[in-house]
Amino acid sequence: MDVRHTVIPTDLGPVTVVARDQALVGLYFAEHTRRPAEEAFGPRVGSDEDPLLAEAARQLHDYLAGDRLDFDLPLLPAGDGFQHAVWKLVAAVPRGETTTYGAIARDLGDPKLAQRVGQAVGANPLCVYVPCHRVVGADGSLTGYAGGLARKRALLDLEEPTAEDASRLF
Repeated sequence: MDVRHTVIPTDLGPVTVVARDQALVGLYFAEHTRRPAEEAFGPRVGSDEDPLLAEAARQLHDYLAGDRLDFDLPLLPAGDGFQHAVWKLVAAVPRGETTTYGAIARDLGDPKLAQRVGQAVGANPLCVYVPCHRVVGADGSLTGYAGGLARKRALLDLEEPTAEDASRLF
């Protein structure tokens, strides 16, 4: 297993992106909840030294600049079957839209799974690339985000349609 990482400077602070072989397995902020130990990231390489990490950095910068709507990267997050089912639904939430833990639970066939959905969303090791910031509370409130609520708000604000675009929706 060829595990390595790079640290990408962004307006949201430094972001550590971890790759294993030819797929991305982690994206972590410096004060990320459930951030693995640094040793788990493998050696640090410059993003320009590794084609996969270079592409991950380019796409992340383009996204944060508003020039990219979604990501086209090989992702291989570690998780169980339930987590993968949740992350698949999270990945399908379009930019500029949000969903709730309860809605995901209903999509999975059992509204009583909302708390378990929340745990799976919180365990997402590829936040931003798998946009768990688009999952909010039932009343629309911002709830937990491994990168912190200020980053969650910043990402949602970034994705919010402009007033002109929003007026076309009505």
